[in-house]
Amino acid sequence: MAHRLEKIFKPKTIAAIGASDQEGSVGNALIKNLLTGGFEGKVYPVNPKRKTIQGVPCYRSVSEIPDKVDLAVIATPAKVVPAVVEECGRSGVGGLVVLSAGFAEAGAEGKAMYQDILKKARKYKMRVIGPNCLGFINPSIGINASFAADMALPGNIAFISQSGALCTGILDWSLDQSVGFSHFVSIGSMVDVGFADLIDYFGNDPNTSSILIYMESLKDPRRFMSAARAFARNKPIIVLKSGKSEAGAKASMSHTGSLAGNDAVFEAAFRRAGIIRVETIAQLFNIAQALAMQPLPKGNRLAIVTNAGGPGVLATDYLTEKGGELAQLAPATMERLDAVLPAHWSHNNPVDVLGDAGAEKYLEAVRACNADENVDATLVVLTPQEVTDPEAIAEALVSLKTQKPIFACWMGETEVKEGREILERAKIPNYRYPESAVEVFLKMYKYSKNLELFYETPPNVPEKLNFEKEAARELLAGIRKSGRVQLNELEAKQLLNYYDIATPPGQVLETAELAAEYAAEIGFPVAMKIASPDIAHKTDVGGIKLNLESGKEVKKAFERIVSNAKSHVPDAKIEGVRVEKMIKKPYELLIGSKKDPIFGPVIVFGTGGIYVELYKDTSMGLPPQNMALAQRIIENTKAYKLLQGFRGMPGVDLENIQFLLVKFSYLLMDLPEIKEVDINPYAVDENGGVALDAHIVLDEDYVIDRKRPYDHLVICPYPTQYRREITLKNGKKAILRPIRPEDEPLEAAMFDHVSKQSIYFRFFSHSFDVSHNSLVRYTQIDYDREMAIIALVEEDGEQKMAGVVRVISDAWKETAEYAILVADPWQDQGLGTALTDFILEITQEKGIHKLFAEVLHLNEVMSHVLKKRGFQVVERSPEGVRLELDLVEEEMMA
Repeated sequence: MAHRLEKIFKPKTIAAIGASDQEGSVGNALIKNLLTGGFEGKVYPVNPKRKTIQGVPCYRSVSEIPDKVDLAVIATPAKVVPAVVEECGRSGVGGLVVLSAGFAEAGAEGKAMYQDILKKARKYKMRVIGPNCLGFINPSIGINASFAADMALPGNIAFISQSGALCTGILDWSLDQSVGFSHFVSIGSMVDVGFADLIDYFGNDPNTSSILIYMESLKDPRRFMSAARAFARNKPIIVLKSGKSEAGAKASMSHTGSLAGNDAVFEAAFRRAGIIRVETIAQLFNIAQALAMQPLPKGNRLAIVTNAGGPGVLATDYLTEKGGELAQLAPATMERLDAVLPAHWSHNNPVDVLGDAGAEKYLEAVRACNADENVDATLVVLTPQEVTDPEAIAEALVSLKTQKPIFACWMGETEVKEGREILERAKIPNYRYPESAVEVFLKMYKYSKNLELFYETPPNVPEKLNFEKEAARELLAGIRKSGRVQLNELEAKQLLNYYDIATPPGQVLETAELAAEYAAEIGFPVAMKIASPDIAHKTDVGGIKLNLESGKEVKKAFERIVSNAKSHVPDAKIEGVRVEKMIKKPYELLIGSKKDPIFGPVIVFGTGGIYVELYKDTSMGLPPQNMALAQRIIENTKAYKLLQGFRGMPGVDLENIQFLLVKFSYLLMDLPEIKEVDINPYAVDENGGVALDAHIVLDEDYVIDRKRPYDHLVICPYPTQYRREITLKNGKKAILRPIRPEDEPLEAAMFDHVSKQSIYFRFFSHSFDVSHNSLVRYTQIDYDREMAIIALVEEDGEQKMAGVVRVISDAWKETAEYAILVADPWQDQGLGTALTDFILEITQEKGIHKLFAEVLHLNEVMSHVLKKRGFQVVERSPEGVRLELDLVEEEMMA
């Protein structure tokens, strides 16, 4: 698949099908662009009605072209496109760009043609961009395979857009602003090539430093998340997503549903993938520029140096409103500023150096701020005044050597133009307005914070996970079999108990007398709630009574609750009233989930109780969760500060809340038939928490496939199914299982027992970096495109990692690389063979076509193991050999 995209973006021959001499037509604009863009390959116009176009010989069909065509760009009427695609396939064309419109967006007939195009492209193994797109531009080799009016400038930004009209506007703007592109792609209706394919392709492109996306909709979210997570840590991915309100306003039966709007889910998904989300086109390019010019800030504390008070105040207001902090300058910094600035300077941050400040004062003020440990970045604001020299101050700023980011705001136009150009050449991002600079700073900080999750080793869960998964499945199967989709409260709480989520003891009673007897049995005070599958919000119908102290109060409350329910919901099925032991805890939280139509189950956490929709203090995350990810969800709420303790009230056990979210994510992973969960309130204090109420709805349309249990998730969870126990030659047992992020300390310790020769055989180097930043790459993996199986042995009561085998696949599962390392004390025990056989089984199961390994000549044992399993030598070098195993053939032979 990757090399097929090469046929599109780096072709040697291009056919322009539908090329025309008719001015104003798409075919005319296309052929002109292809012939005048500077492309050094061959361009063949195709039009059955013409012998020449633009003075170039024209062919009746692509099959008549004497060369093999790498890329065909189609600009014909929609109704003939399927036939053209078929002809291209038969003629061996490598890839297609379909500019024509009138397919999925044009009714049933158009959708049928859309599917026909895809079917034919798959048949002939052609990749397709479009239809209904502007085309693409690759400035580095002079290809303008579009009907845009202009050619893009060369640069390092890959721009991908679903809107062709937006492309033309941005292209025009980019020429005015001298913004260059490595690739400029309009993808239209995405019949085949989508965001994930292009992220994978541009992620591996050495000429691309950042990937910018304008997104309207998303197909194949799992591949998109996998691709983004693979490259976001090295290449910024910046997304402008339109349609913010698209499903967010739809009401739902639960609190969770009303809070988990579609756009908020995109926000959570982008955050998990390390994507920077922006709100405007200006931000899209401002942030790409700043990321290319400046280092990432380590925090959100900003120092502001200005020669005018007003812009400094405006910047401060915007900073604090958007969640940033005005840096508190250290006493030593204040003394340093006192020494270099006039007596009447502001004596605070923002640092007002006054209107007559020259280059030297500006430089010393910025230098002092940047040296302060409390400062993460500095914004330098200049307004043109009578004695101001914008060019000299810009030159002074350029001379400053610093490891912290600097942003500039030279306000005005003509008077500061040369100063801006000086800053631009020196890679200091500059803006016309201070708010724009602050905006970019905060987006960079959020990106930095999201990347931390890629490099953070999560702590182990505080206790062993011991869920009753099969009992939970049986419970839900019985409910679905009965024709119901909503669990009653007893069933909902039973399900939570199966996943070790505590609920208070209680029973549903059918009469006031039985309720009073049970209340006396469990002890007063008690709480009472209506039990009805048709009533979600019990408070709204007067269906809850709290703090009942006697049997008399219980009986009275019973009658009132039933009466209220019947009055508000006359057709509701009343099963009785649930009586529970009254539990009083100071904090009430919401833990919920809603199955999003694109991203699947989404976790919602925040302030609970009866005011949940009023405060709307929630944070979201996608399963699977670990302790570090759960901590980030909690931190993103206002409730976080409250939970740490407030005005003399003790804080809660935050680790317990983290663990709760981890357990809740397993519930959502294991039970894909769940559509909606609403645990509200979850009452908590310093001694723990309990789910006081729970509302769960099933997805009646969901078809369960136990062979593919995690297809409802967009992030591949930890693959628990790959686990086996083996016996080594020395009689000791070893556990083989996939690596986890929490295994980093074990892997670091393993290298204490690895010789230089073993390291050389594995890494083709005599040394290996065992730092956290290095090991995190090996322990935090995407199980969709990579698998690492470790061997664990126990010695002297301590678990140790004895070896690891790894397979890394390309995005399209065409090829994957194999590598293995066994620590020296456990070599010659059959461990390498066992690890290899296990990973080969997994690789075949994942559908990877070909496996290869690079092996040094000195590593004869490894060569023998692989050749015995069908690997063949396909390439030799002075140092070693490349061995390959065709897994498709192996499967056919089996």
